Amino acid sequence: MKSTKVRSLFLLIALAIVVASVMFTNNLVNKLADEEKKKIEIWAEATRQLVLADENTDIEFISSIIAGNTTIPVYMTDQDGNFLLSRNVREPKKHVEQFYKNKIAKLRDSQEPIVVRISNNTVQYIYYEDSTLMRSLQWFPYIQFAIILIFVFIVLFALQTSQRSEQNRVWVGLSKETAHQLGTPISSLNAWTALLSAQYPDDELIPKMQQDVDRLQTIAERFSKIGSEPELKYEDVGKLTTDAIEYMRHRTSNKIRYDISCEGDVKSMVSAPLISWVIENLCKNAVDAMEGQGTLSVRVFTSGQRVIIDISDTGKGIEHSLFNAIFDPGYTTKARGWGLGLSLSKRIIEDYHKGKIFVKRSTIGEGTTFRIRLPKANAPLS
Repeated sequence: MKSTKVRSLFLLIALAIVVASVMFTNNLVNKLADEEKKKIEIWAEATRQLVLADENTDIEFISSIIAGNTTIPVYMTDQDGNFLLSRNVREPKKHVEQFYKNKIAKLRDSQEPIVVRISNNTVQYIYYEDSTLMRSLQWFPYIQFAIILIFVFIVLFALQTSQRSEQNRVWVGLSKETAHQLGTPISSLNAWTALLSAQYPDDELIPKMQQDVDRLQTIAERFSKIGSEPELKYEDVGKLTTDAIEYMRHRTSNKIRYDISCEGDVKSMVSAPLISWVIENLCKNAVDAMEGQGTLSVRVFTSGQRVIIDISDTGKGIEHSLFNAIFDPGYTTKARGWGLGLSLSKRIIEDYHKGKIFVKRSTIGEGTTFRIRLPKANAPLS
């Protein structure tokens, strides 16, 4: 929420600067346009005086006025529109006559010419274009806007990167501390189950207790791996997925129906504990979304050079606007939850396995499908 306000503030400031710049520049351009028009009118009058000059006319002064225009492109025609002369115009190397004809026709449609009356029966017309300075000023607000926009994006990217880095440090620290705190009670439970097993070797419940203790040990190891580069091995993703689903099947309501299918050679270089964790987390979320009743479908297959895992439920669905937000650290819709599961799942799949996890589709009241894409791997050389 805070980062959204910061981004909005930066954008508002950038917009205010651009609007103020455009208004100021437009005002400056209008003033400059008036000044240039006055200069051209003076230049036109000087040209007329030069044409009508006699031996008593100060030609040097008139010539200095004409020569003083070094920036404004000027075109002069006769009363029939035929080109006479130009100043401050870059002529093409070829088709010069056609160039001036086209230019004058274009200017005639866009502006009223300045009339230079030589005599009662003779007039000439002067057309002019904006000077280089004028054209530069007209582009200035847009250039400034682009620079400000780039600056805003750089600042927002830096803030987002800093915030994400800080969140990552928090989650990594929290994960490792969780693994550390679990270590002591797990060791004690292992000792107690060993003692109980020695005293009651025929008790059928003790091995099941040991399975759950081993499960806690696996969970602690998973948390300890967050923030460290995992060791990837050539694994059967189909078997990992099936094992994870079977673990969930025995710990969920018998009103949940599981539909699992694996197609083709679905092997990839993965960290088995972390991939199993992701699958279990998605399945647990699906069970929660179905509120203990419905169908959980899992399909593992290959597509090109990718291994695909689709996990679908018949739960309450997710709004399309939340497809990305649900992977943000801390986001949760549960009354009791930290919002870590999907965020860590995204990190495991995308950062550690160079894959992709996303909501493939979801319909409110009908269900959701999450998709995991992993790079397919060939069998390692022995």
